[in-house]
Amino acid sequence: MNTQGYPLQGVRILDMATVLAAPFSATLCGDMGAEVVKLELPQGNDALRGLAPVHEGHALFWKTANRGKQGISLDVRQAGGRELFLKLIEGFDVLVENFRTGTLDNWGLDLPTLHRCNPRLIVLRLTGFGQTGPSARKPGFARIFEAMSGFAHLSGEADGPPQHMNYPLGDAIAGLFGAFAIATALAERNAKPLQEQKGVEIDLSATEALLRLLDPLAAEYRFSGVARERTGSRAGYTAPSNVYQTADGAWITLVGSSDPIFVRLCQAMGRPELACDPRFHTNVERTRHLAAIDDILAAWCASESLASLSGRLDAADVPFSKIYSIADAVQDPHFQARGAFIELPDPELGSIPAPAVVPRFVGRVAPQPCIGPATGQDNAAVYGRLGVDVAELEELRAARVV
Repeated sequence: MNTQGYPLQGVRILDMATVLAAPFSATLCGDMGAEVVKLELPQGNDALRGLAPVHEGHALFWKTANRGKQGISLDVRQAGGRELFLKLIEGFDVLVENFRTGTLDNWGLDLPTLHRCNPRLIVLRLTGFGQTGPSARKPGFARIFEAMSGFAHLSGEADGPPQHMNYPLGDAIAGLFGAFAIATALAERNAKPLQEQKGVEIDLSATEALLRLLDPLAAEYRFSGVARERTGSRAGYTAPSNVYQTADGAWITLVGSSDPIFVRLCQAMGRPELACDPRFHTNVERTRHLAAIDDILAAWCASESLASLSGRLDAADVPFSKIYSIADAVQDPHFQARGAFIELPDPELGSIPAPAVVPRFVGRVAPQPCIGPATGQDNAAVYGRLGVDVAELEELRAARVV
């Protein structure tokens, strides 16, 4: 096995963002081999440290979401902290921040100042609504992004209210875009001769990240005059594609949308004639008769146990899955064989399960992340590289700079 490092090995990222979206960008880069240093205020009062799940006083969300990072503390709002920060930033490739637009400028850390210290610095600014526009300085949270993008409007039953899922999906998606943006900026910068490498500012709006996922909806609205509505779990653009309950109470999701798959599904149901029914012969016709085909499928699933249904659908090569809880996922033989979950060593809890590094680079050993750091745990090591000795560090600590 080749133990060559992952693609971002050698890249240094300073993550001074809070909560989830922007820090997730840095975490994903750390999974790809980057060295990531997490900067917090000396009080360690990042809101993620108080979000559930918390086990016996230990913030599991913090430990997993900020995995693979070193931890330092610094109050950049103080003059001494600002001075130390500008020395620190000289040694990094990327700065990740998510403060409200203009906040770093007000602290004397505007982009020209940062680039005077480090002309090659890439700055990712991840905010709710971007650096410009009338909403630029509004506070942003995942559910706000999901609401304003139209994402929540599509979630829920047709006759019920819009819904959010029980997880900050808007933050996670914005974080993915942030990691992609960092990798893109690094590729552009590093393709040039060293003397021509200039840092860039990345303006990432979390709301626009969610908008980007809803690819055809604006075009659909313009040319049909109709805004797509929620339909529960039933897809309105392909059929059959819905969630169905089995005789023994399990839920499955099933996709029979392509015409060849639908033929196989009809055979699995023992109803081959349905594939020749003019209402169901093509996907276009099936979407026009969604309720009819769904009623047939719902009745069939309700008459079969999960085991019987699984056998029939597998034999016919029809895409389906039981709706998994996380308990099902961690016990699934395929995920176990793939090593889809790893253990993060933890001095307080022994170890913590977490998703493995994604994606995999074949023939290489993925980095083994550590848990999210304690506040300031690596101050001595990181600041020591800048020439700050033990006595100076203690003075800074006494002044609440670090």
